[in-house]
Amino acid sequence: MADSKQQSGPDFTRGIPLDSLPDGGMLAGSVDGEDVLVARRGNEFFAVGGACTHYHGALADGLLVGDTVRCPLHHACFSLRTGEALAAPALDALPCWRVEQSGGKVFVREKRPAGTRAKRAPHAGAPASVVIVGGGAAGLAAADMLRREGYDGPVTLLSADTDPPSDRPNLSKDYLAGSAQEDWIPLRPPEYYAERRIELVLNARVSAIDAAQKRVQLESGKPRDYGALLLATGAEPVRLEIPGASASQLHYLRSFTDSKAIVDKAASAKRIVVIGASFIGLEVAASLRARGIEVHVVAPDRVPLERVMGPQVGAFIRKLHEARGVVFHLGQTVQRLDGRKAVLVDGSTIDADFLVLGVGVRPALALAEQAGISMDRGVVVDEYLRTSAPDIYAAGDIARWPDPHTGDRIRVEHWVVAERQGQVAAQNILGRKRRYDAVPFFWSQHYETTLRYVGHAENWDTIDIDGSLEEGRDCAVTYKRAGRKLAVVTVSRDRESLEAEAEMEGTGSA
Repeated sequence: MADSKQQSGPDFTRGIPLDSLPDGGMLAGSVDGEDVLVARRGNEFFAVGGACTHYHGALADGLLVGDTVRCPLHHACFSLRTGEALAAPALDALPCWRVEQSGGKVFVREKRPAGTRAKRAPHAGAPASVVIVGGGAAGLAAADMLRREGYDGPVTLLSADTDPPSDRPNLSKDYLAGSAQEDWIPLRPPEYYAERRIELVLNARVSAIDAAQKRVQLESGKPRDYGALLLATGAEPVRLEIPGASASQLHYLRSFTDSKAIVDKAASAKRIVVIGASFIGLEVAASLRARGIEVHVVAPDRVPLERVMGPQVGAFIRKLHEARGVVFHLGQTVQRLDGRKAVLVDGSTIDADFLVLGVGVRPALALAEQAGISMDRGVVVDEYLRTSAPDIYAAGDIARWPDPHTGDRIRVEHWVVAERQGQVAAQNILGRKRRYDAVPFFWSQHYETTLRYVGHAENWDTIDIDGSLEEGRDCAVTYKRAGRKLAVVTVSRDRESLEAEAEMEGTGSA
C-alpha cells in the first residue's frame, strides 16, 4: 500500500480551458473533495476517479492507450468511458462524472450512478453451471468476471485453502513487514460472495475429474457436476528435506496462513535464515529486516536472481539488501540443522530461530494429469485458454499458452498474469472468443525500491541498460534475443514500463 499517492490540482467544477489539455493529455484535480482525472481523446473529454482501485496509484502518472488509462504502479487498465476495470490487478471500476464543454471550457458535472456499465447478455451457449478449482488469483478473478459479464448460472469456487482468496503479493511484502493491516489481505469481504451468489467452498480438495460425465470428485466424497470447468490450481512451494529440522523450524510462504505463522514466529525472533535467493525469499528478507530481525540468505546461486534478470540486476538487488544488513551465503546450501544451528555445506554454521524456505514452486498438475488433459511442462491451452478436454479451461500458474509476443509456448508464475487469464477464461466460458494476448507483467519490492518487469525472457543474448542501477536507481534494462526486445525491467521509470508494455502489445500509446 506504500505505493499510493495523493493527488492535487484544479477544482474541475469551475472548469478548465479547452486548450489547456492537449489531445492525449491528462490532468489530476478534484470534484467535491474527490480525486478526479480528466483525460482528452480528440474532441472528447472524460472524467474518472483519479486513483487506481487496486493500490490507489495516481492515474495521472499513468498512460493513455486508446480510450483507456493504465495505472503506473501495477498496470491495471480502466475504460475512460465507463470506468470499468478492464484488466487486473484492479477488479473494481472507477467512478465516472459527466463532462460538459461550454464557453471554451471543460466542466465536470454530476457523478454518474455506480454500475451504469451496460450488461452484455451471455452467449446462447453459456454453460448451465461453472465450477472453478482453485481459490487463488485466477480463480477469484474468473468468478468475479463471470458475474460482471452478466452470467446468472451457479458459480462454485472450490479452494483447498483455509482462508478466502487473499492478496498474495502482500503476504511477502507489506503484511509481512508489518505495514499492512490484516483486514487488507482478503481480496473480497465475506459479504461479496453472498451478494454475487458465488459459492465459496474452503478446505475443498478435488481428487478427480470425470471429463466424460462433467463432474469433479471432492476428497470429502461429495461430487460436483459442472457445465464448464476452470482449473486454477496454482503452484505449491518446493519442499526440502533438511536433516535434523523439526516442522516448527521450517516455514514456507504461499498462503495467508503461512504468512501469519511467520509473523507470529518473528515476534520473538532475533535471527532467521532464508534458504533461496528467489523473489519470494528476498522479499521475505526485506520484510523481516523491516521488523529489525537479523537475516541471513543461503543460496547456491553465484548472483541472486541471475537466471531471471541477469548478473547486473542481480548484483544490484544484492547490494540493496546488503545495505540494509542482510548477510548472503552464496554458493552454499544448508546441509542440516543441529539444534538451532544451520550447518552449511562448507561446515560453517548460522544460529537461527527459524528458517524460511523460498526455493521456488511447482505447478499443481496432478488433477489435470489424472483427467488425461494434454500436458507439456504445464497444462497445454490454446489462445482461448481451452484445454484438450471439452469445456475445461486452465489459467494461472499451471497454464502453458501460445504467447504471440515471443512466438513460444510459455508458462508464467505471476500474480497479474493469473488474474488476467482468469478473466479471459471466464469470458470465453461464456462464448466471447477472446484471445489471451496480454504482455506478462510483475513487480518486486525490496525496501523502498520496486522493480517492474514487462514481457518474458527465458534466455537472451543482449542486455541493454539505459540509465544507472547504482546512481539514483533510475534505469531501464532491456533483454533482447537476435535483436528482438523480449522484456524490460524498470527502476523509477513507471511510465516507461507502461510504454514498453504498450509497444509490445503493438497498440502504441498517446
